[in-house]
Amino acid sequence: MISKVRARVLPSSQRRSLDELTEDLDLSSGDTTSKRSAFWTMLTLSSVIAAGGVLTDSTATVIGAMIIAPLSTPIMGIALGSVQRRRTGSARTVLIACLLVIAVGMAMSVVLPSDYDLLSNSQISSRTSPGLMDLIAALATGFAGAVALARRDVAAVLPGVAIAISLVPPLVVVGVCLGQLSGWLALGALVLFVSNLFALVFGGVVVFASLGYAAEADKEAGRPAHRTYAAMVLLFAVVFVPLTANTVVTLLLNVWTGRTKGVAQQWLADERGASVTSVDATSRTMYIHVRIPGNLPPVETLLERLEGRIPDGIPIVVDASRGRRIDAGVVGD
Repeated sequence: MISKVRARVLPSSQRRSLDELTEDLDLSSGDTTSKRSAFWTMLTLSSVIAAGGVLTDSTATVIGAMIIAPLSTPIMGIALGSVQRRRTGSARTVLIACLLVIAVGMAMSVVLPSDYDLLSNSQISSRTSPGLMDLIAALATGFAGAVALARRDVAAVLPGVAIAISLVPPLVVVGVCLGQLSGWLALGALVLFVSNLFALVFGGVVVFASLGYAAEADKEAGRPAHRTYAAMVLLFAVVFVPLTANTVVTLLLNVWTGRTKGVAQQWLADERGASVTSVDATSRTMYIHVRIPGNLPPVETLLERLEGRIPDGIPIVVDASRGRRIDAGVVGD
């Protein structure tokens, strides 16, 4: 059964040899000088591009940095080395590369003013609060990347894998947030990177071992070393716990913001022309944005109505803007 599945996933006619995989993923084999020169050059440039894209809130620029970033190569090298039970130095390369990217982010964050609101930047806010869906998507991407590396006919999907897995941008965000002395946001971006790292290594280990790339000593068992399994379980726990907690908190915040908006709408129901434009939960504070042509009703009434609807102790901020809605008619009439 396993052999049939293996044959369908990786037909023998499209199978890449172990030597080919090693040449592509192991920076310590072959022409090491050229490979390392290319890796560090492209990683540095992609870090600068990603930092520029993050600081200017440019999605297109960040995507470009994802495509040219070579960080997935040594990460997949970790997976192949684990399956082969041999040390390749890939883990050390990944660690140094992470420190380099974070340093670039910190260096470029000096252009930001000290009172800059990091969460107002979508490139930062979208990478500082990861959830379980991010891990699930990353796992699927890790499997896709490993299969693409093992087959000759689907290598064209690798740029898509690079975009989907997002390795350099989260590290740049870590550096930018550290440069702005925002430790919690930096930690959130770091968790996102670690989850993507885990997904790539896990996907690579499973695919490479299942497709028969194990070392001679492991071919009969068809599995990598027990030490590798233990490391994978530990890394999964490190990633899974905070992602699960953040997902639960996000779901609860969605419920609480929905309840707050409903109560706020009732609070303004008797005020002609008043409306609730949005409700946001930021930094443990609930912000209620309203538009009203006159004066606000007593906020004490709002707080009384919110009791029992959301947890006690949450600060409430009402952001009111003066204005009214005018139905001007239809153009051309």
